[in-house]
Amino acid sequence: MALQRIGGLAIAWVLMATLGLSGCTTVVWETAKKLRENRLSEDQFTDSKIGATLMAGLAEQSLGLLIDVNADVWETRVLLTGMVTDSGVRKEVVRQVRTDKRILKVYDEIQVVSAAEQAKRREAAKAMSHQAAASQPDNDFWVETKISAKLVSAQDVISVNYRWRSVRNTVYVIGRAQNKQELAQVLALIKTTDGVARIKSFIEVKPG
Repeated sequence: MALQRIGGLAIAWVLMATLGLSGCTTVVWETAKKLRENRLSEDQFTDSKIGATLMAGLAEQSLGLLIDVNADVWETRVLLTGMVTDSGVRKEVVRQVRTDKRILKVYDEIQVVSAAEQAKRREAAKAMSHQAAASQPDNDFWVETKISAKLVSAQDVISVNYRWRSVRNTVYVIGRAQNKQELAQVLALIKTTDGVARIKSFIEVKPG
């Protein structure tokens, strides 16, 4: 896998949209968020390049991984989430990610599941892309949308400084809180969201 092919991210996003997933919406939203992040533009640029490299690598290994695996980057820390059906595939994804010397830390939270469970998640992604998930309150993608609405509207929370994913109703969140109070508020808002069974936090608090 050629992890240095940065331009592959654009290809990956196009492929996601073509497959009927919510990739295009995600791209627009992520771009808008980056314009407001409370951190240096060079840090954003570095993370974007790392993310592009990782997505291109997933595409080269298997197009299905673009659907099944997420790689969220914050300050050169990478949170891997999603589902695969083979522990060997999971190990290979993690191994490849760790070859990128720009990455400070890798959090491997990819779940190994049955083929039936993986297919169910893919169908849920399609349902979300067609705006049909609202009738499925425990749908992971709908859970993510509800969390987004709560964090964006919350006072004293800079929502663009966080990335979150729901996998089988466990929510994984990475980012940086401005202080301990904001951290506590973010976790409380996520915990009280319908459909959230568990939270795993990789949020760091801003020094000082």
